[in-house]
Amino acid sequence: MTTGTAGERSVDALLMEHAEIEEQLADPAIHADPGRARKLGRRYAELGQVVAAARALAAARDDLAAARELAAEDSAFAAEADELAARIPALETKLAELMRPRDPHDGDDLVMEVKSGEGGEESALFAGDLVRMYTRYAEARGWKVEVLDAVTSDLGGVKDTTLIIRSRDDDPEGVWATLKFEGGVHRVQRVPVTESQGRIHTSAAGVLVYPDTGDDSPLEIDENDLRVDVFRASGHGGQGVNTTDSAVRITHLPTGTVVTCQKERSQIQNRARAMEVLKSRLQALAEAEAAATAAEGRKAQVRTVDRSERIRTYNFPENRISDHRIGYKAYNLSTVLDGELSGVLEALAAADRAEAMQ
Repeated sequence: MTTGTAGERSVDALLMEHAEIEEQLADPAIHADPGRARKLGRRYAELGQVVAAARALAAARDDLAAARELAAEDSAFAAEADELAARIPALETKLAELMRPRDPHDGDDLVMEVKSGEGGEESALFAGDLVRMYTRYAEARGWKVEVLDAVTSDLGGVKDTTLIIRSRDDDPEGVWATLKFEGGVHRVQRVPVTESQGRIHTSAAGVLVYPDTGDDSPLEIDENDLRVDVFRASGHGGQGVNTTDSAVRITHLPTGTVVTCQKERSQIQNRARAMEVLKSRLQALAEAEAAATAAEGRKAQVRTVDRSERIRTYNFPENRISDHRIGYKAYNLSTVLDGELSGVLEALAAADRAEAMQ
C-alpha cells in the first residue's frame, strides 16, 4: 500500500503501529500491568478502524484496476468498473476522517460533575434527571459509572454530584470522545412537581466534564498546597455509613478546587480516588489556560449555572430537545431522558468533524 504521497505514508505508519500493538498484546507480560494493557487495547481498537478503512480502500482500488483491465477486453466489466469508481471517493473520505488530528484525550475516560442551579428544588430534580440520563446511556454502551460523591435534595434530586464514567477496554472511542460536548448549562421548561397552579417554570442545571487523566497526568501536586478533611460518609450505604470518618475532602489551596469522595469505606481509598479527580481537574484547568484563545467559542464550557448561558433546552410541553450550538432539534425528549442520546451526540460529533475537515 506504500506510495509516494504523505497521506499514504502516514497510513503505513499506523498500519505498522497496529501490528506492533497486536504483537505486544499477545505477550502475557503486558497484562501484568492492567493500566498499560488497557491503554494498548484501546489504541489497538482505535487503529483497527483505520486499518479496516485502509484495507477496504486498497481492495476497491485493486478491484477497479482489474475491472478496467478486463473491460478493455469485455465491455460487460465496464459497469462494474464504474460502480467501483463511484465507491472510492466515499472510502477515501472515510479514511481521511479517521486520519484527521484527534483530540489527544479522545481515548480517555471522563469525570462529570452535575450541579443544580437556579430553580431551587426543581433544579435539583432536573439535575437528578440528567444524572439518570447519562447513567442509562453509559450502561447501554457497556460503560461503568462510579459515583464518587453526591449531595441530594429533600425530594430526591441532586444538588451536586461527581461521577467517573469508564469505557470498555475494547471500545475504539473513549468516553471523552463521545461526551466531551456535554459541558455547559442545561435548561428545562416544565411544570414542577412543587407547582400547584400548573404553571410552566424554567430552571437550569450545570454539567462540567473533563478527561480522567488520573495517574497519567504529568502534573505534580505539592502536598503543602492541599488541605485534607475527613468526615463521616452520608446517604445510603449500609452498616458502614456514619460509623467511621472515611469520607475525604481535598482542597487545592492555590486554585480553591475542592474534591470530595465518600464512595469507598476506606479513607485511604477515598483519598486516592479524590486525588485522581483532583489531578484530572487541575490538568484540564492547566490545558484550558494554555489554550485560552482556542477555548473561546463553541466548545467552551459554561462554568456558572445561569439560565441565560445555555447549551441545551429540554422542553417538556413540546417533548422537544434543542441544542443551541448546532441548531439541533428533536421531538423525542422522553426517550432522550431515558438514555437515548445517540441523536444529539452524533449531531455534535458530525459538526465537530465538519469543522475539523475544513
